[in-house]
Amino acid sequence: MIRIRSKNVLLVAPDNFSVELLPNNKQFRHISATGNIFPSIHEQKPNVVIFDYDHLSTDIEKILRRIQSNTAYNKIKICCYKQKEHTKVDALLKVLGVDQIFYPHDFKQPQKGKNMVAAVTNVFDATVMSLLAKASN
Repeated sequence: MIRIRSKNVLLVAPDNFSVELLPNNKQFRHISATGNIFPSIHEQKPNVVIFDYDHLSTDIEKILRRIQSNTAYNKIKICCYKQKEHTKVDALLKVLGVDQIFYPHDFKQPQKGKNMVAAVTNVFDATVMSLLAKASN
């Protein structure tokens, strides 16, 4: 699961957006109308704005260009949620100022048990291998 630590977060997505994204934030606002984006930014002054690409696909370029051209929005981190990866579209979003792009597979929690065991064994193996290398010299 992806965690973004920020005090103020603005999520622009449809009303039926099902991903529990940011439960630990102090101020979290969810809007679905594209006409409310900039009034909400001025009212809330968010640190992070998350756009649902599929919801705003026709207006996303115009919105990102407006955010990028205004110096008042320089400190806002922009994230985008997409259903699937697409090289050209993702590159365009990065050029337009998107800091991070999320996909559905990013929200699946890894199995902690297997990863922890693998990490410990890798550290142990690296330590043993370095000791063996020193001993052989």
